[in-house]
Amino acid sequence: MIRAVTIDFWGTLIFDPPSGDDRYKQKRLADFECILRGAEVEVSGRVLDRAYEEASRRIGTIWRSHKDVPVQEHVVALLEAVDPELPERLGRGVMSVLVHAYANAALLLPPTPDQSAKATLTALAAQGIVLCVVSNTMRTPGFVLRKILDGYGLLAPFKLLTFSDECGVRKPAPEIFHLTLRQVGVAPEEAVHVGDDSVLDVQGAQEAGMRAIQVTSVSRTTLSRQPDATIRRLGDLPQALSLLP
Repeated sequence: MIRAVTIDFWGTLIFDPPSGDDRYKQKRLADFECILRGAEVEVSGRVLDRAYEEASRRIGTIWRSHKDVPVQEHVVALLEAVDPELPERLGRGVMSVLVHAYANAALLLPPTPDQSAKATLTALAAQGIVLCVVSNTMRTPGFVLRKILDGYGLLAPFKLLTFSDECGVRKPAPEIFHLTLRQVGVAPEEAVHVGDDSVLDVQGAQEAGMRAIQVTSVSRTTLSRQPDATIRRLGDLPQALSLLP
């Protein structure tokens, strides 16, 4: 019996082109340059660009250990790459404005949802299935991802949303799945995870004791990790769930 379905955010519920982070990056850096100038700190766009890449490497090292940090740590890492003493020199108010600019870029340049998601989620929730989001957050924090879902009418069906920047654990670590299921009172064998990544979603969920459905357009036989089923979009999910053993 399937009591709960957990769903990935990027590439499953919400889509963004490969150039998406470049769009967000340019918006972030332009805002940072303006905010810092207002705080009487002159930093060129070229220096900020190098600092952004250095901060990305530092955060990436943390991610590779399947851990995560709040969005504030992204901003601190970027500023320290400009000048190790810069975060301490800036007041709390300026830091707050910088964090807001970094976090909210995706709201100004919004990604697009799976158009079949809303009807599918509403139908599954009406059947009594507990729906949760389990997702890594990259550079856009969970509180902003909630706003994106809400803007598309996709927030209400979910009972719980677990984002890596908020819990400190990243997929494919089984713990991010386990802590979600514990909070809704569902055993792993009673839950299915849906996502687009063979490692983060399929391997992670299966190692957590769940079944996994992969969102993909390629043949199941060619996948590096075998999911329990595949779908092309969330609109195909109800049928896939009904066919699981």
